[in-house]
Amino acid sequence: MGKIIAVVGMCGSGKSVASDYLESIGFKKVYFGGVTMEKLKENNMEVTPENEKYMREKLRSELGMAAYAKILLPRIIEYSKDSDVVLDGLYSWDEYVVLRERLGKKLSMIAIVTNRDLRYDRLSVRDIRPFTKEEALARDVSEIENLAKGGPIAMADYFILNNYDKETYIENLKVILEQID
Repeated sequence: MGKIIAVVGMCGSGKSVASDYLESIGFKKVYFGGVTMEKLKENNMEVTPENEKYMREKLRSELGMAAYAKILLPRIIEYSKDSDVVLDGLYSWDEYVVLRERLGKKLSMIAIVTNRDLRYDRLSVRDIRPFTKEEALARDVSEIENLAKGGPIAMADYFILNNYDKETYIENLKVILEQID
């Protein structure tokens, strides 16, 4: 079984940058948010912050707070048979518990931490799904209150402060990767 690394953090912290980097060096990526997008398409719903929130909460109300982990666990296990795997977007405490119980020490977690105003600035100019400051704040509150997102961040094995340029961020990520068995 290959390494399994979950990248956690608040929206706009840089999770996708880390996940994309890991994918570029050979990791297979499992994007938790992709489940939301797949379900929106299945239901012929437009991709908007409101619809994304609705779908995230709907899936969790139907399958429990560990919904995304339950949906994606077979794919994670299959990928890890012959590759290292990066999990982009592990959110809820229950997802963390399910994955930790099933994957044990094979699961390493890296939390990406970025100052809130900087995250909001980055979110406002990103190419895919940009958010206004108000939308970003609403998403933060929703993810903390409704999805228990803080727990996995707090329980991460490693932390990266991503308040600087991308090169510094990737260098800090490389230092952590050297520490993961």
